[in-house]
Amino acid sequence: MALLQANKDLISTGMKEFNVLLNQQVFTDPPISEEAMVTVVDDWVNFYISYYRQQVTGEQQEQDRALQELRQELNTLSTHFLAKYRAFLKSL
Repeated sequence: MALLQANKDLISTGMKEFNVLLNQQVFTDPPISEEAMVTVVDDWVNFYISYYRQQVTGEQQEQDRALQELRQELNTLSTHFLAKYRAFLKSL
């Protein structure tokens, strides 16, 4: 069962907005720990899921699938960001 186009569009928008958020981050000195950054990023993902939960359409099963896909995509973006942050910490 394919996702509704409106939900696909929301997922795409959410991914773009989340990527902008990640790209705006400036790593400062003194840095926060890797564990703290993981917590921050997890909080961001949860915030985005909470925000988009109010906007997805369709029956409950469709909404759940759309939110699950959005979470997977945001987690993928987060993984790349956290790898970049780990490299920053190692460079110090």
